[in-house]
Amino acid sequence: MLPAAPLSPAPCERADVLAQSFAASYTGVVAFLAVVSEGSFARAGDRLGVGRSAISRSVQKLEEQLGARLFFRTTRSTSLTREGELFYQNCRPGVERIVQALDGVRELREGPPRGRLRVSSSVGFGRKVVAPLLSGFQATYPDIDIDLLLDDNPADFSCDHLDIRFSDGRPERNQVIAKQLFPMQLLVCASPSYAAAHGLPQRVEDLFDHRCINYRLASGRLSDWEFKIDGKPKRLTPKGKSSFNDADLVLRAVLDGQGLAQLAGYQVSHLVRTGQLLNCLERYAPDDRGHYLCYLSRAQLPVRVRVYIDYMTIHARALLESSTSNSNDTLASHLALDETQ
Repeated sequence: MLPAAPLSPAPCERADVLAQSFAASYTGVVAFLAVVSEGSFARAGDRLGVGRSAISRSVQKLEEQLGARLFFRTTRSTSLTREGELFYQNCRPGVERIVQALDGVRELREGPPRGRLRVSSSVGFGRKVVAPLLSGFQATYPDIDIDLLLDDNPADFSCDHLDIRFSDGRPERNQVIAKQLFPMQLLVCASPSYAAAHGLPQRVEDLFDHRCINYRLASGRLSDWEFKIDGKPKRLTPKGKSSFNDADLVLRAVLDGQGLAQLAGYQVSHLVRTGQLLNCLERYAPDDRGHYLCYLSRAQLPVRVRVYIDYMTIHARALLESSTSNSNDTLASHLALDETQ
């Protein structure tokens, strides 16, 4: 009867062996490469910030692990053995790959802006603010590609592989850096034709006697209307004549005189200014929650992310300022609905 073949190590056992081997040899390999690069144990120690004896011990442990002598050492010179030359030749491609990876990351942080950016935004804000600014950004930085994802669901930076997220309201996650672009105003609006036929509410409670148009969130739930009454925040969802899961359709219904809706300031400020919409219940306006540009960390940002943050901060704010000015400006052309549709 033949003896049983030895069992192959389980994957976890192989992983443990690899981890132990790497942990045992890493310091020695680094020391070995430093000695080859610098030509002596003393200079290798200076480069790595440790003593000559520490370098010598690390290389000796590596030699014991390999069962081979890597250096000929005398008081005057240090040279590679045949085994040392072979080991170095095998290590060098990996070292070069690591150096290239380090240089690549450094270039992304410090070199000319290039690469791909993955950006996420709520649908309404993305259409009205983020998307109109893309062409100007890409004309300024032609080597940066943009993936723009419009989604009203909460975004996950890790799972969605995001570089930037535009948020309506400050995010709660502590590890996210949030930079406010401009205020988040909510306005209850109606068309002049609706006001002439039905009047306008004077109190929040009056909404229940009016035709209201609701916005349906990606979750399927109707979005609450937000107010501040007697210094306290209040949320309610008035009975709607109709509802839409698209902010532009809500706005279109209001412009058509179908009813009242609570809309974002960036979406309607130019229409209120020009008299195409009427703003009501202003004294019950909720506290500003802000529109934010969010990213994961201030440290070690790739240059493509840094220039995008700077560009959007400047131009998004300019976009808002132009929307509330008294001149016929570019934001009105970006944000206004095509009346011929």
